[in-house]
Amino acid sequence: MTGEIISGNRVLTMEQRTLNTARAARALHESGIGLDDCVALYLRNDFPFFEASGACAQIGAYATPINWHYTAEEATYILRDCDAKVVVIHSDLLPPIQDSIPDGVLVVVVPTPDEIAAAYGVNAAVDLPEGAVLWSDFIADREPWTELPPASRGTMIYTSGTTGNPKGVRRDPMDEDAQAQTTQMVFEGFGVPADSSGIRCAMTGPMYHSAPNAYGLAAARGGGTIYLQARFDAEDLLRMIDELKLTHMHVVPTMFVRLLRLPPEVRAKYDVSSLVHVIHGAAPCPPDAKKQMIDWWGPVIYEYYGSTENGIVTVVTSEMALSKHGTVGKPIAGNVIRILDDDGKDVPTGEIGEVYIWRPNRTDFTYNKRDAARKEMEIDGFLTNGDMGWLDEDGCLFLADRKNDMVISGGVNIYPAEIEKVLIGCPGVRDCAVFGIPDAEFGESLAAHIEVTDPSLAPEDVQSFLRQHLAKFKVPRKVVIDEALPREDSGKIFKRKIREPYWAGMPRRI
Repeated sequence: MTGEIISGNRVLTMEQRTLNTARAARALHESGIGLDDCVALYLRNDFPFFEASGACAQIGAYATPINWHYTAEEATYILRDCDAKVVVIHSDLLPPIQDSIPDGVLVVVVPTPDEIAAAYGVNAAVDLPEGAVLWSDFIADREPWTELPPASRGTMIYTSGTTGNPKGVRRDPMDEDAQAQTTQMVFEGFGVPADSSGIRCAMTGPMYHSAPNAYGLAAARGGGTIYLQARFDAEDLLRMIDELKLTHMHVVPTMFVRLLRLPPEVRAKYDVSSLVHVIHGAAPCPPDAKKQMIDWWGPVIYEYYGSTENGIVTVVTSEMALSKHGTVGKPIAGNVIRILDDDGKDVPTGEIGEVYIWRPNRTDFTYNKRDAARKEMEIDGFLTNGDMGWLDEDGCLFLADRKNDMVISGGVNIYPAEIEKVLIGCPGVRDCAVFGIPDAEFGESLAAHIEVTDPSLAPEDVQSFLRQHLAKFKVPRKVVIDEALPREDSGKIFKRKIREPYWAGMPRRI
């Protein structure tokens, strides 16, 4: 079973994956994909995601996953920004964006597997448009690629910023030493052994996100057996842990919340003693949920803090989480953290400032076509995620707030500026402010406060308008119509005054 990837009743052996990957590399090369080109992956977690990612590595291209919840205009923005020459896409995801795919992009269609179609209630039938090709036909009978791979480009993830559109994190090519160091950091941070042939892990989160992407590819590279959960379901995950004797997984705090909401008699039905290492990150975890999960699953739960740009920075063990409530841990692998004030000077221990990170042997990156944005986040070689926090006397990091307005909901980065840009175009809206508010399940959810020119405009009208232009997860759950929004002397909306009442009495601000 070593090295298998399993989805529903389908099994992909390591031998078949290796062959398919080499054939896909040849197919991409013969389709005009060369060094530093991008191949877009508009896929749910499925076998071709692993194969296409590996194929890109073999020929020196960037695999560029796209969030398949995006609307056509959002997806098309990324396809254009990364200059994708090929998009590999599940058949049910193609129709909504088909007419928006830029001319000249080769469309390679993966039939949506039955288990994914059932999980999402979608049609698995394939209607192949003119000029498109099936993935199986695309790689069939190709001579496997045998040339030595060039310096690795890795995956170019588009990450949510604080202004404008998402930015692609484009890493410099990594030589063998740099790749080995980066791989070691991923293994150490995620708790996945370099030789992962003995582990059995579940992939619960979408691999268009940077952490599940790195986790899944690392586990596969090390020979682990990977079970793809078509769509997260709390009791189904417990069943998988029990029946499959799972040992490792990556989750987000929202999954903990949903697991804890199961009735006690349901939770008691399943044996979770096979678990060795369960790591979570990507969003704040409610302290009470963390404690309940450790009480239930044991001291196998870890947490990390990091970002697409910086990778994994800190890790928290179960023991540390219980003794230092709220910490996101200590730096790993030689990482160094500084807390700086607005003048770029270090603040005393225990005082809040902006969190800056330095990693040894870090492979540099830029934001695709946005070098200036990359330079803005660095001071003396230290990079910031825009988070505010402090270090205690033991060197443990605590987060206080975000310097920017980015919202993390259920592990997904969302930036209000993008939503505000769309919302201001809604008929009847004069001005608006979008921000994050506490949410027991998702950590944060979105709220929008709006000044209107049309008194008859209702919150549901605003939400309906936004759904036409944005993915569902970007549509604020709470919409408030205000007579007037508070403003600074400059006329700029004083967003903090609107946001603060929602967080009053909360032990955290993110």
